[in-house]
Amino acid sequence: MYLTSAAGAQALDQVADRHLSSASLVGDIAAVRAQFGERAAILVETVQLRRRAAAKFDDPSGWLFTDEALQQATAGAVAAHRAGRLAGLRVHDATCSIGSELAALRVSAADLVGSDIDPVRLAMAANNVPGVGLCRADALRPITRDTVVMLDPARRQGGRRRFDPRAYAPALDDVFATYGDRDIVVKAAPGIDFDQVERMGFDGEIEVTSLGGVVREACLWSAGLARTGVRRRATLLDRGEEITDAEPDECAVAPAGRWIVDPDGAVVRAGLVRHYAARHGLWQLDPDIAYLSGDELPEGVRGFEVLEELGFHERRLRAALTARSVGAVEILVRGVDVDPDVLRTRLRLRGPERLAVVITRLGTGAASRATAYICRPSR
Repeated sequence: MYLTSAAGAQALDQVADRHLSSASLVGDIAAVRAQFGERAAILVETVQLRRRAAAKFDDPSGWLFTDEALQQATAGAVAAHRAGRLAGLRVHDATCSIGSELAALRVSAADLVGSDIDPVRLAMAANNVPGVGLCRADALRPITRDTVVMLDPARRQGGRRRFDPRAYAPALDDVFATYGDRDIVVKAAPGIDFDQVERMGFDGEIEVTSLGGVVREACLWSAGLARTGVRRRATLLDRGEEITDAEPDECAVAPAGRWIVDPDGAVVRAGLVRHYAARHGLWQLDPDIAYLSGDELPEGVRGFEVLEELGFHERRLRAALTARSVGAVEILVRGVDVDPDVLRTRLRLRGPERLAVVITRLGTGAASRATAYICRPSR
């Protein structure tokens, strides 16, 4: 493969010295083509992919990618967390692709092998994680025994996401049928239908992980790898915090106290809002809405200090914000059909102050009401 040769590496270094920005791209490509001929396209694409990969990996400078493989590649911190749960075990990554999971697993696994059906991605994995045993194989045709099998089914085709787990490649129902008697770990989209997965026969733990304030994935851990009694887990990597459904979930429903807290998306997606509230001494504003409140803000958690509460009406909200000389406003919405960007434009605010508005529905049926809280963010 040219890109892994000494000449290819030297060419990539030269191309990496170029800006390749939107303003310079046409001229840069012309210069690269004049120097490297028909190899210009792959050189430019590889450099661009490496730059994009810096958002996921600490040092992708020597890695090879395809665009689709990079989109699906696990962020380094998420892969490291998963590898930590598999420390000391023998692991077979049966959809290893370009090797993002292998890079983390080789640090902690007792024994490790990777396989993939795509020969190009396998060649890239050999470059990206040298020293790991690799072979070409169909994930639905087991080639190992007595290992934990990890799978990351493809969820994109032609650049489009596939939401039905039966449309993954390989399909989840086929995965469960093939590895029904094995310990498996399956990476899935964060929006996967948990009930549908359980109807397919999955009876283990579903972990939802966030990083950088964004929900990154759901991960399915077979029963043999899950902690006893745990079916749902939210992992907040930025905080080093985990919440499970084995914890208490008793929390009150009450009017807003001093602070409003919008729980991390992993907590919400995993259905562990009440468990999170119970852990941190918070309560719900409404039993069906994820916003929490408390008189003290949990350490390290961003919150919104309540300055004023009012029934939500655009004109009333504008008047209240204008009276406070607010010119910039962060808007959070749950349970109400309001587009924050549209509302922000319609408010036409002018002033030096920066505040936040939390808009939510309280109550049900005829008693339901949209309420707005004008708040000061903690940071």
